[in-house]
Amino acid sequence: MKTPTILIVDDEPDNFEVISLLLSGQDYQLHYIHNAQAVLTALEAINPDLILLDVMMPGISGIELCKQIRAIPQWQSVPITMVTALAGKEDLARCLNAGADDFVSKPVNGLELRARVNSMLRIKHQHDSLETLLKFREDMVHMLIHDLRNRLTDVLLGVEFLEMNVDLATQQKLAKIYESAQGLQLLIDDLLKIALLESGNIRLNCTDVDIQELIHSVMDNFKAIATQKNQSLVSQFSASPIGNVLIDETLMYRVLDNLLSNAVKFSPVNSKIIINVKKHQSGTLKIQVIDSGPGVPNELRQQIFEKYEIGTLMPNVSQIGLGLALCKMIVKAHQGEISIRSNQPRGAIFEITLAQHRPFE
Repeated sequence: MKTPTILIVDDEPDNFEVISLLLSGQDYQLHYIHNAQAVLTALEAINPDLILLDVMMPGISGIELCKQIRAIPQWQSVPITMVTALAGKEDLARCLNAGADDFVSKPVNGLELRARVNSMLRIKHQHDSLETLLKFREDMVHMLIHDLRNRLTDVLLGVEFLEMNVDLATQQKLAKIYESAQGLQLLIDDLLKIALLESGNIRLNCTDVDIQELIHSVMDNFKAIATQKNQSLVSQFSASPIGNVLIDETLMYRVLDNLLSNAVKFSPVNSKIIINVKKHQSGTLKIQVIDSGPGVPNELRQQIFEKYEIGTLMPNVSQIGLGLALCKMIVKAHQGEISIRSNQPRGAIFEITLAQHRPFE
């Protein structure tokens, strides 16, 4: 295990000497910075396991510096212990509210300092161990998903080959196998996309996309099944020209496909499903998928976008609880929002809000 690294930030060099003396005999690597403004640029090189931060410093105070450190995702897991002469409960509360994990009162007591440092380093070690375990699990899931997708591709190709040399009855049975395998392939693809989005390893390939063409393309996929249920699919666009939208076409296609699939799946026969697109003066674009199905209860409208959460259970309908989680992740990656509300008197309205010309990095 590597030697723990402790960064001490204090404008008084004498205070560093005191702390280093009190921690002598411990297997720590100590670093000292006397200027709060230099801390943020030095964090990458030092990579501390714990920060001992003085509260009262000229210029940027310890509390303000703590807030700035906590605003950087990379350093949010590093414990920060405030070293302060302040003893009032309100002052200590300000330190904790700024993102500090602990505090040591001045004058510093050696026994207390060593105990609190050991406590914070123990928490950091537990966090790092958990991160390592989660990374290992994530890598294993990625490997399994890739292997499953490769094996499933072999199954699909095999079914296609068999269909060429069998009678009609067998072809129909093989067609059902092929359809089920395609559904499994979509599920595996969703799992892979979710894993990539969660890990931050997926990059958006954003281009100017004609949203009307994209929506009509998605709707074409559901005309046959909607006809079987005597459902009508209707698209509505605002009168003012919408223009192109800067999005990842493949991923946004998956979002709209999922929302429309749910609408067709859950809506009753002889019903209407509407995709409504509105351009607002603010430059935002709202896409609504409106159905007349069972809707989603109020208490489930937030958690339904979480993995494996299901709204209204429906008999004989496949409900895994991954589709809407993927939709939320994709829309969020586009810096947009997705929400749901009631469609009176019955049904649900899923609404996506996108900035029409937002720059992506």
